[in-house]
Amino acid sequence: MQLPFGRICPAMITPFRPDGGLDPAGAQTLAAHLVDQGCDGLVLSGTTGEGSTLSDAEKDTLLRSVLEAVGDRARVTAAVGSNDTRHSVDLARAAERAGAHGLLAVTPYYSKPSQEGIRRHFRAVADATSLPVMVYDIPGRTGVALTRDTLLDLADHPRIVAVKDCSYDLGTSAQLIARTGLHYYSGSDELNLPLYAVGAVGAVSTVANTAPQATRAVLDAYTAGDTRAALRCHQRLLPLIDAMMGTAPGAVTAKALLRRQGLPSGPVRLPLLDADAALDAALAGESAAVLRSPQIQRSKGRSSV
Repeated sequence: MQLPFGRICPAMITPFRPDGGLDPAGAQTLAAHLVDQGCDGLVLSGTTGEGSTLSDAEKDTLLRSVLEAVGDRARVTAAVGSNDTRHSVDLARAAERAGAHGLLAVTPYYSKPSQEGIRRHFRAVADATSLPVMVYDIPGRTGVALTRDTLLDLADHPRIVAVKDCSYDLGTSAQLIARTGLHYYSGSDELNLPLYAVGAVGAVSTVANTAPQATRAVLDAYTAGDTRAALRCHQRLLPLIDAMMGTAPGAVTAKALLRRQGLPSGPVRLPLLDADAALDAALAGESAAVLRSPQIQRSKGRSSV
């Protein structure tokens, strides 16, 4: 099955220089590394990518740089979320001009619009370009959940084709997967396997920034019919997922681990703060345990997705 956004899609961090400026060359190096490790999609300028601190010009430079590096090997999706519909439309059109393969649009945050306002927002973004759109349901951050009726309505739009699901409602997600043609992606790493088991097609993953092969191994084993191996791989990842997502924002923890791996990362931008020594050490321990696992050792060198 051809997927418009890929299957294993890191929500890529945005590398910065030591002075806090955008590092386009570092972004190209990191993107190439992730694709080499078996990721077939990248999502740029999202929450883990510190999109709220990037200027529109920086988002454009980042997107064009990554497309130049890996656009022929992976699906590159631009996050265009905002609580200002006009701004999201402008970002969507700019992403299409730059060559993006798809768009990620989050539910408008903070202002808590009605479900009808949310529908009109997403439809305006989808109407603005010819690109496929993934809507992002994350009520814990936005303050508003996408209802079942809203998602059923949006599924009728020809360019709204996917959902990044951080709703933590597996029952509703399973029903919507069964009733619609929407491609569901897990947006919560601890639910990658459960959501995949009820019909999701992949993951938009923070943890895949630092453990791409381990993230992919879970879905590969399940796809191959080895559900026991999939469960083992998933359970080995859980301590790292908890360390990365349960103690600090994903941008902070992913950048700390990437620095240890010698890959481009740089500092985070305020109001985020870089990991302290205790968190850095805890992350390093959990990451090392995952990378030593037998399944990951066997997967090294395999790049088909």
